[in-house]
Amino acid sequence: MDTYVDNVLPLALRWLEQGERVALATVVQTWGSSPRQTGSQLAVNAAGEFQGSVSGGCVEGAVISTAKNVMTSGRAELAEFSVSDDQAWDVGLACGGTVRIYVEPLCERRIVTAGQIASQIEQGLGAILVTRLSTSEQQLLSADAPEDWPVELASEIADAVVADRSKTVVVGDQEWFIHLFSPPLTMVVLGAVHITQALVPVASLCGYQVRVIDPRRAFTTENRFPGVEYFAQWPQQVLEQVKVDRRTAFVALTHDPKIDDPGLQVALASDAFYIGALGSRKTQQARRQRLADSGFGPADLDRIKGPVGLDIGAASPAEIAIAIMAEITQVLRQPTR
Repeated sequence: MDTYVDNVLPLALRWLEQGERVALATVVQTWGSSPRQTGSQLAVNAAGEFQGSVSGGCVEGAVISTAKNVMTSGRAELAEFSVSDDQAWDVGLACGGTVRIYVEPLCERRIVTAGQIASQIEQGLGAILVTRLSTSEQQLLSADAPEDWPVELASEIADAVVADRSKTVVVGDQEWFIHLFSPPLTMVVLGAVHITQALVPVASLCGYQVRVIDPRRAFTTENRFPGVEYFAQWPQQVLEQVKVDRRTAFVALTHDPKIDDPGLQVALASDAFYIGALGSRKTQQARRQRLADSGFGPADLDRIKGPVGLDIGAASPAEIAIAIMAEITQVLRQPTR
């Protein structure tokens, strides 16, 4: 899944409002090791200030130079960079690779497009931008591909949406980049406990918008969760308003059936990509029985990761938070494991 962590487009638009010239660099294809996935972006202004990343730092300098050139020429460029094994080691990769980066000036038409994308993401919606790389022709899609486009391209766009991943495709003799801008991943945590205090900052760094739910008002306070969206209400009240969908990780940590079970029932009825619950195997078995009595079948109950988190021998709240975040990441990035 592509995320919207780097805040690239909003900053690029602010620079433009301030009268700056701006270029946008986008990773459109990679081979071998790559520290940044396809769709990652870097915004650059004429002063050389930049936001975002298209590599681990090994090609940023060259990309910024290319960005300054396209600001002057007004024409987009498609550049290819190879990262040697020695450079790869410097940025933490096992071996080198190649990356293709599309660098475009934000002219008037593209400013409108960038603004529309940023607006849709702020509203919790996704966006699809399709670029013909040879001509720089672009179209922002709200749903399906236009009817007059090649059937093969429409099929590739549909596949990209299902996989939730940007990609470059060749249709006929043309190369197209299908760029998915997904809204942020979300995490719903039941229980404002010590583990949650450690989990929230880790999840936030990984790009999740976190919501904490716990009806115990002594637990849900600004001092314990500064800057976090929290609800001192019962889960069934909150989850009528909070969307739980395929971009949601759901974690139950109270160890209290009165709080965890109603929330887990909502999660199991949704298509949340991850559901985890704290507790020993004995606790998990009792929980499964209660949920089975509520009408959930074995396939539903098998969605619950419990005991929650990868088995790394975690003991402290911080270590348990790391184990939980690691398991969520594994399910997100390697769903077949």
